[in-house]
Amino acid sequence: DDDIFSSAFCEDSEKLINVHLFALAAKYYSLSSLGVCTPLEDVLEALKGDNEGATGIKPDEFMNNKKSHEVQMMSELVDSIANYCGIKQVIDIGSGKGYLSSFLSMQYNLKVYGIDSSSSNTNGAHERNRKLKKHWRAYQSRGKENLERQSLEKANEKPVESEINCKTINEELLNNANSLQNQGHMIIQDLVPTCGFAEMATLETSTEAEADLVTGTLSHETKLSEDVLAILNVLPADAVEDFSSLHNCGELCEEEKVQRKMTSLRTKARKSSESNLYFPLTSCITAETELSDIITDLEDCMMVGLHTCGDLAANTLRIFTAKPEIKAVCSVGCCYHLLSEQFENQEECHDQVWGFPMCQYLKDKGWCCGRNARMSACLALDRVAVGQMLPTESLFYRAILQVIIEEIYGVTKSDRHVGKTFSKSSSFIDYVRRSLKKLELDDSKLPDSCIMDYYEKYKHRMNELEAFNMLKVVLAPCIEVLILLDRLCYLKEQENIAWSGLVKLFDPVKSPRCYAVIALKNQSC
Repeated sequence: DDDIFSSAFCEDSEKLINVHLFALAAKYYSLSSLGVCTPLEDVLEALKGDNEGATGIKPDEFMNNKKSHEVQMMSELVDSIANYCGIKQVIDIGSGKGYLSSFLSMQYNLKVYGIDSSSSNTNGAHERNRKLKKHWRAYQSRGKENLERQSLEKANEKPVESEINCKTINEELLNNANSLQNQGHMIIQDLVPTCGFAEMATLETSTEAEADLVTGTLSHETKLSEDVLAILNVLPADAVEDFSSLHNCGELCEEEKVQRKMTSLRTKARKSSESNLYFPLTSCITAETELSDIITDLEDCMMVGLHTCGDLAANTLRIFTAKPEIKAVCSVGCCYHLLSEQFENQEECHDQVWGFPMCQYLKDKGWCCGRNARMSACLALDRVAVGQMLPTESLFYRAILQVIIEEIYGVTKSDRHVGKTFSKSSSFIDYVRRSLKKLELDDSKLPDSCIMDYYEKYKHRMNELEAFNMLKVVLAPCIEVLILLDRLCYLKEQENIAWSGLVKLFDPVKSPRCYAVIALKNQSC
């Protein structure tokens, strides 16, 4: 196969002479063709065990289509891994605005620490999480009302039986409530974790119990006691009210007293559990980071990262392999162009930890991609394939701008960035002047006529630029393969890893960086 594909290039000039063969070779060496990925369905099936998964609000209620897809797919996988490993704490590295973190905590009742280096992201995550809780409670109430209405409709079919059962429940509940009051503190000390976290009662359990109470379908003392205990289990000691106060409201019938008391307990349980499940933190994560310095109650946990940028994805894997309390990792990287490369500049920096390569195999070969190749790896072939074409005009503007600043200003390298200037510009002249200001270059020495001369000089090469970028897009999956397999090989080289693999987690049209690196440690580690 290598011999066949090599004929895509001229043997003497090494120029590309067969574009079709080049495209076939690129496809052959992509992850989808190499057969190294583990299907997501197989992973979920292997992790499932007795876990049936959670049902509740879909994230598209709160996020755009792309983010909703990413959060829904990744949170289901993370929850499955957490259940399989028997852990409840999750550390979200590079958590950004907290989309994944907040959904994991609210939908799956996981204790999530979201760590991001940007304080503005962390503050934004705090505010967004506060608003999200309000909407979340509204959706929960809507679901609860629907269940109650359905239960009442069923109960109306047997009104006599319902009335008898309801009376029995009221008497039993009062008797059980009084007997439980004296045991309350002991129960809570035994069942609530001492670390200060209170696990949320699931939506299904709470709504079913409330529907049963309203319709009078509970008829057995054991079942009734379990429902009361389920509420007590999630309350801190100071949240348990004196049940004897029920007898001091003579103007209320016994049924109303019971219902008000149960509603009060559920409200406090909900507030107690919701307030401590997601913690946004600000910290810069490196390979040497000690998580226990950031998270004071660190316990057995797993690390996750949804589109961790540049070296952060590599450092996430290094921290995972080095820390015994981290039992699993699920990392989706992005921004390959920001990776640091050990052999790119041929400089000896023995103390630096590099983003690429990670595995010893590529280190021994001194492998280097280079910035241009890493930039190409960020392109989205699947989007182009369905008609979402490259922004050729903005790329063309950017290419001419580079010629201008080199020839007119003598600048070949700058730490400043043009950014998204194209979308704000009304013409090529406007684009150039806005860009020069961003680069802090004096645009007064450059008349409009000179700017347009450059445009006219190169505009006939726009098709050439488009063809070149299309070739880069075709090659993108091959470069991404190299980076992802480097990370997988690094995990395979570790002795404490029970299983590791690459999983296509997202729809690549919705989310081009769609591959997750997953690993689980040996149980003894």
